[in-house]
Amino acid sequence: MRFDNSGLEAFKVDLNRLDEVMEQNGMVRAGQWDYERATYDHKFQIKEGTYYLRIPSYALEGDVGAHDAVLQLMTPILGKHYYPHGVEYGEDEYFPSHLVKQCNQMLEKIKKDVEVFAE
Repeated sequence: MRFDNSGLEAFKVDLNRLDEVMEQNGMVRAGQWDYERATYDHKFQIKEGTYYLRIPSYALEGDVGAHDAVLQLMTPILGKHYYPHGVEYGEDEYFPSHLVKQCNQMLEKIKKDVEVFAE
């Protein structure tokens, strides 16, 4: 599921500032990066299954590995995890309304926090 109206796609943010904002909002980058991209995740384990809210980004300049990059945020997505196959994001998936509501609230908070540091 895509959150096309989140407004996050408008932001370009320094990697170190973005890491701080995302961590404060329960989003983890961990090993989800390479030198040109980074993905921030929040894992939900609820009775309906395991879901991931993901906010992908890519480097406009600099190097993610060197902690010296400016990242362009991309459209957030919500996916359901199926063991052992991975995460599915398709429109055919069932996403509980309470989960979608919680994701929208998280994204709105992240947007407000990122606005302060965005270029």
